Amino acid sequence: MNNKIIIGMLSLLMITSLTSCLGDLDTEPLSKQIINGNNVFDTEEGYKQFLAKLYAGLTLTGQQGEFGDPEIDNPDEGETSFLRTYWSVQELTTDEALSSWNDPKINSLYEQNWGDQNALISLLYQRIYVNIAFCNEYLRAVDERIDGLSGGFQQEVITYRAEAATLRALYYYFALDLWGNVPFILEEDGVGAYQPQQISRADLFTFIETELLEALPDLVDAGQNEYARVDKGMAWTLLAKMYLNAGVYTGQTQYDKAVEYSKLVIESGAYSLVDTYSDLFRADNHGLRQEIIFPVAEDGVNTRNYGGMTFLIHGATGDGPANGVSGGWYGHRPTTAFVENEFADAKDTRAYFTSNGQTTTTINNPVEFGQGYKCTKFQNVTASDAPGQDLTFVDTDFPMFRLADVYLMYAEAVLRGGAGGSAEQALIYVNDLRARAYGDVSGNISAAQLTLDFILSERGRELYWEAHRRTDLIRFEQFTSGDLRWDWKGGVQAGAATPDYLELLPIPSFDLGLNQNLKQNDGY
Repeated sequence: MNNKIIIGMLSLLMITSLTSCLGDLDTEPLSKQIINGNNVFDTEEGYKQFLAKLYAGLTLTGQQGEFGDPEIDNPDEGETSFLRTYWSVQELTTDEALSSWNDPKINSLYEQNWGDQNALISLLYQRIYVNIAFCNEYLRAVDERIDGLSGGFQQEVITYRAEAATLRALYYYFALDLWGNVPFILEEDGVGAYQPQQISRADLFTFIETELLEALPDLVDAGQNEYARVDKGMAWTLLAKMYLNAGVYTGQTQYDKAVEYSKLVIESGAYSLVDTYSDLFRADNHGLRQEIIFPVAEDGVNTRNYGGMTFLIHGATGDGPANGVSGGWYGHRPTTAFVENEFADAKDTRAYFTSNGQTTTTINNPVEFGQGYKCTKFQNVTASDAPGQDLTFVDTDFPMFRLADVYLMYAEAVLRGGAGGSAEQALIYVNDLRARAYGDVSGNISAAQLTLDFILSERGRELYWEAHRRTDLIRFEQFTSGDLRWDWKGGVQAGAATPDYLELLPIPSFDLGLNQNLKQNDGY
């Protein structure tokens, strides 16, 4: 997609070094060609250019497009992309996906037997803290200068600052969800080498909640900002998601607030379901902002890297041109259990799976891409079947938050006892999704059928491969020792229960060695 804020970022790739990947930014540039934190704010456009860098951290890896001058040192720069590593941890650990790449750090994800030296988990951890560090630098620099700005530009920068604070809250939300108790660094902590203190999961929840609530008044109204930028709708959605999971994060449920913030999104009037489900995952999906509340923006010309959606689409592709890309990576595919359990009804048009070209639909060997089903949900092809701008680097945006998810969060929160909503309205929202999926009301359910078990399955059917599944399974107590089994969970073909401590990822061993203030999560 062609996006002003992403293109603006290309004129300012402000990359700097980090101390232990956890200290804050050192504002000296890596090369003389790179604008740094000492001069970027010399011009008004610099404020927006640096802001664009905060968004770019959701997918990009370095300063030279597909490779070169990476922000994180790794033999495969593409593996340092946030979206690539986050998707892998959220999906390959669940029934929605496994990988045929015979790579120990990936095998341990779908077998659920990772430890604190898993390289992919470490890369995700580093990426999140790199992104937090950029946000801290932006907030610090803006706070030092904002009183000297005048008129309408000062108000514009106040909005930029609110966006940056919301993005930092988002990155800390990922840390909250994945690790729980993590290093905590703010803009006032300054720069240089030091050992950050560890914050508890409950305290981090409170910090993120407070940060979002304080930013909200200065954000643009829902649906009114430039595409792929933060607005009130995005912040409300993130709060609804946090409140729905509050029982996991803090031990205290907050379903009333999950209902409240879901309603703010829905009743804002800014969003509606698109007519055709598949259009949400095509190369021109940037035009669907009525349902896509917050995307990770991709562009086959201007955001080239081997992570992000390029990884997701190539990785799901095998022989020959398919999914709109040239050449497959023979990587990820759904588990057979997920496809056959959740999509038993052939009338559900959300099932973008095929066994064409596969030797068997049973996965006897997880490293054989030709076994099981292939997934064609995401494609580098437009809704009118035109190819993306480039057959290697894709145009398809990743829908991180969308209205369908909010409908399902509302319904679940109501079913769990959240006040302020109704079971009748929850049923309407769920059936709206099913009517789109079936093309008519034949797939609609009754009030008696709307149960929590149904919601978990419907979230899988509606949102598979959108990086929600690990979080959902943990909330429903089905991630580790629950009754749900799928191919190669626990390292056995039929699936097996795993220890509950795996619901939190381990603090990487490298950081435990660097920071004596950190305590490892239980079980590792």
